[in-house]
Amino acid sequence: MADMERAESPSPLQQVKRALPELNGAMQRVAEHILANPDEVARGSITKLAEVAQTSAATVTRLSTHLGYAGYPALRAALAMEVGRGLEAGWASDIGMAIGPADPPEQVLNVLASTQANALRNALAAIDLNAATRVADAIAGARRTHIYGEWGDAIPARELYIRLLRIGIPVWFFDGPQSSQIGAGLLGSGDVALTVTRSGTDPTTLEFVRRAHDEGALTVAITGMVDSPIARLADVTFDTGTPNGSNWTEFFAGRASDVLTAGLLFVLVAQRVPDHLTANHPNGPGQPVVHPDT
Repeated sequence: MADMERAESPSPLQQVKRALPELNGAMQRVAEHILANPDEVARGSITKLAEVAQTSAATVTRLSTHLGYAGYPALRAALAMEVGRGLEAGWASDIGMAIGPADPPEQVLNVLASTQANALRNALAAIDLNAATRVADAIAGARRTHIYGEWGDAIPARELYIRLLRIGIPVWFFDGPQSSQIGAGLLGSGDVALTVTRSGTDPTTLEFVRRAHDEGALTVAITGMVDSPIARLADVTFDTGTPNGSNWTEFFAGRASDVLTAGLLFVLVAQRVPDHLTANHPNGPGQPVVHPDT
């Protein structure tokens, strides 16, 4: 029963917010500063809080007791616990629980490396090589290939675009709703529309695939969500083996399989046009690519 009562009791920030209308003067300034800077107050001293609120330590103590605490140390401890819970919840929803805020760098590295290693193993088992061969043939012979990727999905999509462009494939990259719709509308029979999509549900990506499909292009999706709307609509869907996760660590793992799939397509296309590997180097046929500053 005691645990249930504690769970249902208001947080210190809720207590301060409820008390605020009945406060005035110095106590009101203290309360407003607590609400605006809870993490700072949770780490600070009573002297610091009084100084910022332009009042005395005694006023801070009076507010603490007014809220039902034995004194400022008890209020600060409750704030620290509340802030800690908020940070933990925010971290868990964004980064995930596989890595903690206080984990040492070597542990962070090991977790990230192991998640990518698992993703690559999953990709090896999931990627359809017959489909990869079909898409590579199509790209190598297409009048134009249009690639779309947005936000994090743009990273492997743009790299595939750069690699294909370097070997002389007529390829364009799009990363916005208007440009992607224009690009999709320019495609036709014998062309290729390819997208990288972790979620498989992005509306702009879905419209890109739908428009390109309606224009007669071969539509290709690289995704870990094979039951998603985009995956079902595309003519060819590459299952990367790693579903889209709910946090960044899982997203990071899946990105490794996306990059592997895109890299596979690049090499398979390059195998079909091996003469392009030297003919299209910026420094002339047979010459290595040298950075202008070297």
